[in-house]
Amino acid sequence: MAELATIARPYAEALFKAVAPNDAAAVADQVGALAQVAGHEQVRQFADNPKVASAQVYDLIGSVAKVGLGDMVKNLLRTVIDNGRLAALPEIAAQFHALVNARSGVSDATVHSAFPIEPAQLPAVVAALEKRFGRKLNATVVVDPALIGGIRVVVGDEVLDTSVAARLEQMKVALTA
Repeated sequence: MAELATIARPYAEALFKAVAPNDAAAVADQVGALAQVAGHEQVRQFADNPKVASAQVYDLIGSVAKVGLGDMVKNLLRTVIDNGRLAALPEIAAQFHALVNARSGVSDATVHSAFPIEPAQLPAVVAALEKRFGRKLNATVVVDPALIGGIRVVVGDEVLDTSVAARLEQMKVALTA
């Protein structure tokens, strides 16, 4: 079977071309909500049952999604279900989100922190990271006590690791070399 990324690309690109730039963020949220529903194993098992009609799968996913769906997203969902590509929906959502981010010049960033970052401190941290990476960032904070202290930031394939754990690892390598 072809890779999910290969299957998902034409769907994501077609939706991206069809959506107006000012509606892209709302559509990304809708497709993301559908992807969450489609990612559940029970939903996939239901969809894969040969006794279940595509209309039933569409109705189930549409009713479980926690957001209102626009016409384009409904058409995407129908097309994906009719073509038996429901398993690719999470990847379609990821690729569509990446296309929207690329158009707006924004990147997703995952900030791994040893301790929770206070909501009042987060804008200052994000501003410093935006200056460091040279672009706007959508930051998501993940608490990882294994870092001991500091933060580790992942933006695409770039990593900025200022954690205590990374510094200890660098010292270990230097001492054993």
